[in-house]
Amino acid sequence: MATLYMVPTPVGNLQDMTFRAIEVLRNVQTILAEDTRVTGNLLRHFDIPTRMFALHQNNEHRMVERLVERMAMGEDMAMVTDAGTPGISDPGFLLVREAAKAGVTVITLPGATAFVPALVNSGLPSDKFFFEGFLPPKKGRATRIAAIAAMPCTVILYESPHKLLKTLEQLQEVCGPERPISVSREISKMYEETVRGSISEVLAHFNHNGVRGEFVVVLGTALH
Repeated sequence: MATLYMVPTPVGNLQDMTFRAIEVLRNVQTILAEDTRVTGNLLRHFDIPTRMFALHQNNEHRMVERLVERMAMGEDMAMVTDAGTPGISDPGFLLVREAAKAGVTVITLPGATAFVPALVNSGLPSDKFFFEGFLPPKKGRATRIAAIAAMPCTVILYESPHKLLKTLEQLQEVCGPERPISVSREISKMYEETVRGSISEVLAHFNHNGVRGEFVVVLGTALH
């Protein structure tokens, strides 16, 4: 029986890659990659010759059984996504579940993920928090926003550049303009930025300065 390694990759700065992650990717027989073009660049940078196989949200369901069978026959595999830790708003959950059911050893390496530095950097309470990930694009979106607005803890969202302003406007409508919030973009990259303040202040900042990059939104609890 083989081992499945879930390997985090940098969310921006390649220096965030760990020595252990490099060693694992060199020693497994197959790397399962969300996008082989993106992972190929990473492997070339670290001189990792291991073969790749594409595993993403469009083929995960039909390929998992075959991959688990290969691991059951003794083939060590590592899964990576384009950035961050597999399974966190990325493919990976289904593979881990089925591999564990089949008795395959699953080892997840600690490493890069976007929401942890954004949470710590926000200055908002981090003793208790709720990770929402991406909001629904349309159906159920208003319901989820109302639900997270009422949560008695810090809430973390992922958001794309073309939806950030809409999300901030919707949060302002539900939470009020004075609710504390922090928005981080381009974590660990050259243009990393964190904007803190009330929802109205942060919304005004991005309306004035434009929206570029990938975002982590950290919403504080209601002011008392």
